[in-house]
Amino acid sequence: MVGSLVIAITFAPTPGATSLVAILFAVAVVAAVLFFRRQRQAANPLYDLTYAKRPIFWVAALGGMICFGSLMACMFVGQQYLQNGLGLPTAQSGAVPLAAAVGMIGVAGLSARLVERRGSRSALLIGFMFVLLAFGIMLAFWTETASWEVVLLGYFALGLGIGIAGTPSSHSLTAAVPVAKAGMASATADLQRDLGGAVMQAILGALLTAGYAASFATLAAGAPQPVSADTLSQLQKSFSSAEAMATQYPQYSEAITTAAQESFLAGANWAYAAGMIAVIVGIVLVVWKFPKRDDERRLLAEYAADDPGRQVSAA
Repeated sequence: MVGSLVIAITFAPTPGATSLVAILFAVAVVAAVLFFRRQRQAANPLYDLTYAKRPIFWVAALGGMICFGSLMACMFVGQQYLQNGLGLPTAQSGAVPLAAAVGMIGVAGLSARLVERRGSRSALLIGFMFVLLAFGIMLAFWTETASWEVVLLGYFALGLGIGIAGTPSSHSLTAAVPVAKAGMASATADLQRDLGGAVMQAILGALLTAGYAASFATLAAGAPQPVSADTLSQLQKSFSSAEAMATQYPQYSEAITTAAQESFLAGANWAYAAGMIAVIVGIVLVVWKFPKRDDERRLLAEYAADDPGRQVSAA
């Protein structure tokens, strides 16, 4: 299910891949249906849907996927932006995103206190707002002339959001299930990063590719000299393909490189906008379905009271 879904998203913007994408999406849907059907029927399910359907669990799981997926997708798109958009060397491009790590580490303790004092819902929403801010900075200010301060600010805001939202998402998973199902909660915490990262990276990467190709087609249509279909196809494949073409045709090198850079930035904006939409969906989901602090504490107390494993531990 996961493999088919991610590959389908990745190949969605590829010309001529419509049939392949449709088949892969169908495989993903069928596999998902069969998986959930099996979990409902199994005497000892791998994934117990009785507990997974609790709002504290599934909302936190989906919220964590969006949150951690945003981090990995931003690293994927942002790394290319630093090299292709700003022309930074590899070492600097690898060092700049460390600002996100600084943000995550800096608020780790604060996030735990927020969960204790104001509940997981508030902590999740605050974290999501910082991630939304990060995407907004990227969309509005990450241009070909952006200063390093603005780039660092975007990554730092992203790190703050992930650092604040990460604790409540993981805490809610473990607190919402019996001790006997702690393995399922732990696996779901890992799934947040793996599945969320794979899906969000595939979506933002696909939009980056589609936006790049669309922008290049528009620029080619307005070029002083006509561009052949084969040449345009090569230019639209990727930024590196355009660079290779610029090397082959030195007389047009500057024009090709400029167009490639402009097209890449247009595609990156598509990706950042999609990231903002995903985060907004996460915010709406948390506001709509995740219980407020008092309700959360009441539900967690009920779950603990009904859990024989916790009663034995307490005794």
